[in-house]
Amino acid sequence: MPSASQKTEAHNILISPRSSSFVMSIGYNCTVQVVSDFDFTLSKFTENGERCSGCHNVLEEGGVLPEDFKVKARGLRDHYFPIETNPQLSIEEKIPIMVEWWTQAHALLSSYPLTKTGISEMVQNSTAKLRDGCPWLFDQLDAKNIPLLIFSAGVGDVIEEVIRQQSQFHKNMRVVSNYIDFDEEGKMIGFKGDLIHVYNKNESSIHDSDYFKNLSHRHNVILIGDSLGDLHMADGATGVKNKLKIGFLNVKVEESLELYKKKFDIVIVQDETLDVVNALMRSILQTE
Repeated sequence: MPSASQKTEAHNILISPRSSSFVMSIGYNCTVQVVSDFDFTLSKFTENGERCSGCHNVLEEGGVLPEDFKVKARGLRDHYFPIETNPQLSIEEKIPIMVEWWTQAHALLSSYPLTKTGISEMVQNSTAKLRDGCPWLFDQLDAKNIPLLIFSAGVGDVIEEVIRQQSQFHKNMRVVSNYIDFDEEGKMIGFKGDLIHVYNKNESSIHDSDYFKNLSHRHNVILIGDSLGDLHMADGATGVKNKLKIGFLNVKVEESLELYKKKFDIVIVQDETLDVVNALMRSILQTE
């Protein structure tokens, strides 16, 4: 791993010296767990200069729901997304606005006839793409029995379908997200459980469950996200000795870079691959 802030030909990466010490301190990969966001973290933000879909966008462009749903959903995103990514607003100021956005988006989706079978078709028709190198990461984590918790404010049903269509959903993977509630006929009737938005991942029931307790021996945490809210995805982890925070900065780079440098140990700027994450993982796997 590079040991200093740098810009390479392939990647614009800002790396703190902590990343190297993290690898050196691990000793055995049986002490590692990975907690990652999904939208625009494991999935691409752009491909060939064109914006890719996040989970909610998949529902808009999937060709299953009528055009007026797409218009209304896009109107919500155009209004709220600039607020989510505004570096001048504090997280505390953003939270009630994000609750408002997610609540309206879920209510809108619930008012349309969506079925389980429609999810697969929507994903296939969408521009949602796993980052280059993502299947390799999934395969390596599974081969070494390293747990991967995917923590997302998106739609869990869409996430699982994207992974199954473009890679493989392994036994070591668990998704915590907003899951659609279907009736016995496979028709959507709402959403299950508490709402998860981009800034309340520290409040999810996963933190009070046995998930992190059962992984207390895995005291080295790799956390990967693209939002400041993602920094709290592993708040429920117990006995943590080392936590390496990797942040993808996809938008408003100039305005947000200094803040991301303070909050994340590694900042990856406008890069649609997992090359840096995979290089880190190779180093970790070689330590045993």
